[in-house]
Amino acid sequence: MKKVFPDATAALAGAIKDGMTIMAGGFGLCGIPDVLIEAVRESGAKGLTFVSNNAGIDGAGLGILLETRQIRKMISSYVGENKLFAELYLSGQLELEFTPQGTLAERIRAGGAGIPAFFTKTGVGTLVAEGKEEREFDGERYIMERGIFADISLVHAWKGDTEGNLVYRKTARNFNPMMASASRMTIAQVENLVEAGEIDPDQMHTPGIFVKRLVHTPQSVKRIEQRTVRKRAA
Repeated sequence: MKKVFPDATAALAGAIKDGMTIMAGGFGLCGIPDVLIEAVRESGAKGLTFVSNNAGIDGAGLGILLETRQIRKMISSYVGENKLFAELYLSGQLELEFTPQGTLAERIRAGGAGIPAFFTKTGVGTLVAEGKEEREFDGERYIMERGIFADISLVHAWKGDTEGNLVYRKTARNFNPMMASASRMTIAQVENLVEAGEIDPDQMHTPGIFVKRLVHTPQSVKRIEQRTVRKRAA
């Protein structure tokens, strides 16, 4: 089956519909599938639930889907860089399932591994634990968290081959690899696309069996959320 599509719109064609749960990889604005997110906006799909470490910023990343009101619910661990997110949430227009960052990562990994739930100490005795099953193990309290398995995962890879084998770079490895295994269909945008066999098997982070579609995005924009510099020396 041919996995390489001519553009992001074609890669999403027939795969996305209203009410889906979609994972979007990356950390902050690093390693986010920005081209695929733009294609989601163009699709017009509504009532979406997005699983992502954060909601981008105003005008970039998932922020553009907040502008069009296509996201109904966010499952996230950090949403502090987006004013529109705060406005939508506080006005009741956006639902939020707030999850500690490590717990979010493990929920996604568990979903990809076929693990329906697990117990963790993180969040015990806080608002995070409300409504969740609690048990005691070896004298310590734990709460149960559910694994997450989505309809679609959108990921960004530094390199990939035509069979869908992917390699991520640096911070982009935080969420992209685990998300690639935790959905019914993974669609990847790839900065450097090579022929099958050109990637050392020992260097692959995501095997191609997890990836159904991919698009070559050689001109991906590398945005910076907050630029902090030191004063020049006198």
